[in-house]
Amino acid sequence: MLQPTRRHFLSAAAMAPGARLRGDVKRALDEHKRAVWIKDGWVRDPYIVLAPDGFYYYTGTTQTPGQPEEIYNSGLGPKSKVGWHVQAWRSRDLVQWESLGTPFSLADGYWAKAEKARFDNTPRGEWRLWAPEFHWIDGRWAVIHTSPSPHRSSNFSLTAGPDLKGPWTHPLGAAIGQRHDPSLFKDDDGTWWMIWGATGIAPLTRDLTAFAAPPVTIGPAGAFAKMGHEGCLMRKIHGRYVLFGTGWSTGKMRKGSYNLYYAVAGKITGPYGERKFAGRFLGHGTPFQDKKNRWWCTAFYNANLPPTPDAGIRERDLSDDAQTINQQGLTIVPLDVSLAKGELIIRAKDPRYAQPGPDEAQKF
Repeated sequence: MLQPTRRHFLSAAAMAPGARLRGDVKRALDEHKRAVWIKDGWVRDPYIVLAPDGFYYYTGTTQTPGQPEEIYNSGLGPKSKVGWHVQAWRSRDLVQWESLGTPFSLADGYWAKAEKARFDNTPRGEWRLWAPEFHWIDGRWAVIHTSPSPHRSSNFSLTAGPDLKGPWTHPLGAAIGQRHDPSLFKDDDGTWWMIWGATGIAPLTRDLTAFAAPPVTIGPAGAFAKMGHEGCLMRKIHGRYVLFGTGWSTGKMRKGSYNLYYAVAGKITGPYGERKFAGRFLGHGTPFQDKKNRWWCTAFYNANLPPTPDAGIRERDLSDDAQTINQQGLTIVPLDVSLAKGELIIRAKDPRYAQPGPDEAQKF
């Protein structure tokens, strides 16, 4: 059985910051064979991007900074501990991480002024910022995210220059509206597309101030004609458009494992082929390339129970509840990305993530 690089199933609460064995982490990263736990801290929807300055930038849904973290808080419902800031870290090697603080918050967004009364009348403990992403756009940083409170909306905001900090501008203004888990993708012709839900997509104008065309709905062909329900994003791999999306293995909310799927097309608007399986426990992960052009996917704890032991996990039916083998914190899982007889294959390399479980509703 492949083992991760820290003592498996040790409570994340018991792991002091920096307690990871850096040599072990580096060796596991070099091997590119198994899941690697690379950073502590409560997170959902972890996003990593390799920027032109040679740093990996990391963000995600987080709890309010400066307060004690509730490690196995689901982040959902009235007991949610999710905060309203975008926290950021960077690293040159995916091993040692430098905090960049909170370069953005809901107070910096478009809606804090446009819906000032809602913000003023909602206690800050009830503000929520979900699924932020960083994108490098023509020498500036963009942050994009969704929010259920105080105003159900999204923000698409730009820095003034190359530093990841305010002041922030909001090129789309109110047109951003509310888009669940919005993401951005730059096509080969320079066009930026916005992707959201599961799945709407629309191009932006060159100056990013409007949508260049009405949104269209894309998704897989066949019986499973939706990617899932959230966490969708686009990549272009080997000349093909790859739509990634997230769903629960059983097709029922918070039942089974939270998985990553994909579909492939020759045009960004489709038609797409049937939904394929990328990895178990990889839902709302970010596929990204490292400096050696190898593919990884971020992974995080998303369950109603503490992490499930991984012994015999490939044969275990998890359909009675939301379950995962991921510890709290940031895990990255190596991906095998290849062409086989003209077909693009994307699959987790670690055996614990590589195969759908018996609770999977779709047969692959």
